[in-house]
Amino acid sequence: MSRVRYATPADHAAIAEVVAGAFGRADEAELVARLRTDGDAMFELVAEDAGSVQGHIFFSRLWADRTGLYGALAPLAVRPERQGEGLGSHLVRTGLECAKEFGCHGLLVLGDPAYYGRFGFSAHDAREVVSPYRGLAGFQALALEDGAFAERLNVAYPDAFSAV
Repeated sequence: MSRVRYATPADHAAIAEVVAGAFGRADEAELVARLRTDGDAMFELVAEDAGSVQGHIFFSRLWADRTGLYGALAPLAVRPERQGEGLGSHLVRTGLECAKEFGCHGLLVLGDPAYYGRFGFSAHDAREVVSPYRGLAGFQALALEDGAFAERLNVAYPDAFSAV
């Protein structure tokens, strides 16, 4: 299994390559670069084998209308030739543990419900979240602390997301 660790600036070029390769376009890699530049990163992780980045996951902070840290998981990327080997799942599980350590109350994701549902994300938990992505089929939430999404929550995403 690949080793998962926090990303460093030395990883940025390899991360851009992995993300662009995974999505077949540069948009998501550009999103990651803008989030970093704007100071909106909560943290990011890489999966590496023999010093080579094979996967990446990014967590950005959100602005909420209550105290507590809320974040967005986006994007998650694995080199196309390594997809289906469990690297993405390993990155998500490790990322969720790291988010808890950061004191994050809850996370939002816009992605495949069948995939992210395996980690506890659900549209049901996102029903009280007011966001630009509310109502989209893949909009899901995961409470990392009890009650994180029990009451109405207004969130704003970093500006970089509006450019995607």
